[in-house]
Amino acid sequence: MTVLSAAALLEACGAAPTPAGSKASSGSAAAGTDTGKEIDVLRVSLPGSLSNLYPGQESGILNYYVAGICMEGLVGVDTTGKIVPALASSVERTSPTTYVYRLRPDARFHDGTPVTADDVLHSIEMARDAKVSPATAAYWANLKKAEKTGDAEVTLTAKAADVAFAWLPSNADALWIAPKTAWENAKSGFGTPQALPVGTGPYKVTGFVPDSYVEFSRVDTWHGTRPKIAKIRFEFVPDENTRLLAWKAGKADMALNVPLAQSRQWEGAAGTRVVYAPDRSYAGLTFNTKAAPFDDVHVRRAVAHAVNREAIVGKILRGHGQVATALSTPEQFGGLWTPQEATRRLAAVPQYAYDLEKAKQEVAQSKVPNGFSASLSYPNTGPHLGTAAQAFAADLKKIGVTIEVKELPIEQWLAELNGFPPLSYMWYFNTTGDPGELASWFLGEGNPAKYANDTITATMAKATAEADPAKRADLLIEAQTAQAADLAYLPLWWGQAATAFGSAIGVRDYTSYTLLADWPQQVYAAK
Repeated sequence: MTVLSAAALLEACGAAPTPAGSKASSGSAAAGTDTGKEIDVLRVSLPGSLSNLYPGQESGILNYYVAGICMEGLVGVDTTGKIVPALASSVERTSPTTYVYRLRPDARFHDGTPVTADDVLHSIEMARDAKVSPATAAYWANLKKAEKTGDAEVTLTAKAADVAFAWLPSNADALWIAPKTAWENAKSGFGTPQALPVGTGPYKVTGFVPDSYVEFSRVDTWHGTRPKIAKIRFEFVPDENTRLLAWKAGKADMALNVPLAQSRQWEGAAGTRVVYAPDRSYAGLTFNTKAAPFDDVHVRRAVAHAVNREAIVGKILRGHGQVATALSTPEQFGGLWTPQEATRRLAAVPQYAYDLEKAKQEVAQSKVPNGFSASLSYPNTGPHLGTAAQAFAADLKKIGVTIEVKELPIEQWLAELNGFPPLSYMWYFNTTGDPGELASWFLGEGNPAKYANDTITATMAKATAEADPAKRADLLIEAQTAQAADLAYLPLWWGQAATAFGSAIGVRDYTSYTLLADWPQQVYAAK
């Protein structure tokens, strides 16, 4: 059996680098002139399927994009990444640990009933319930109490001061508000076709067939500006070739997560703009530090030295991304540093250079000097993760390590992660503007690596309470620097998303936050 080199495998997978002197079209989400006309149906093509529309049950980034047009939190996020009012017309931080939210008097659910403080409190209770919301319940660990402090007022009190707590009751983080009766009627099935979510957003669910489509219709109960789009239909098309053919046949107006290996073909399709932009995503490997053989730091170092991250970014991602040196992405430090300055500062975190000789030496020093086998799964919505895995699996083979690479439907992959596999991919999309979002999870209690370090815990506790953004950023980098020595996590790359737009639509203010905000408001019929 012939084992391809990493470089040869990259070429064989169709991930050749962009030829010298050529430049892939990055396009613009905005296009032409806004005609002001209504859009009868906006057809959005997704690269994977959803089995549940409630992100508390299924928390892939696509779930967030879809749920956000239907359900709100007390607060939301705008296209610049700032927290803005949603179901709460105002929020007041009356102490370092206390937040008071006053509800909009005109807020109505899709069924016409008014939003009450009791509905909000019950939705928070459901968000904290590990059975109802297994994907996000842990986010609420710092909540001491939630209480009704007025007819239209809710107060949340944190156990400890944490600047990230302000993001918690948003639909970009961990709260989606529904009527108390909807939760009670759904029991643990909220978000399924049998118990469709009911919210307060500009659209309500009118059809949902897992593995096929979900459709939304505009409502008259929305408290905000009426969007121009009457219906939004998300089509689930897991096969990338089928999706491309459907696009070329004019069956979609917008396509999320265009596969980078096919992006040139998408760019060449008639009437198509492909937009590349940083999406604040992190891709990396997670080592379960309590599971053999990855409980041995020499094994973890061997894997790290066998991954050619520069080649992956340059060839598989076609330069649409950058080598990740830490858990936090550069764009998360917006308002403090530019992405360039953040990149420079994050580069101070110790790195593991691609070096197969060092990798071989680490295996020799480990508990498994003759090598070992492991499996690594990736979601079907990220084919580039599979191509990258095949590339470094080929290099690991040379030092006696066999990695079985498996593709899984996105919902199965997410479920597998909850089981703490010995070796796993993490493809994480930050949804808030907090630079400590991922680090707080990865370095906190219940983290996916089952990793514990008392010094790091103390540093993260300081970062949690620190109100000064610059000092907090320094503490976050200090904690990630210490983690790099233990290597519970191996950052691979910070990504860019490729999104295709048809010529008939335009999107204003398209940023890495737009699809988490009230994004239908930004879409217009273009001429």
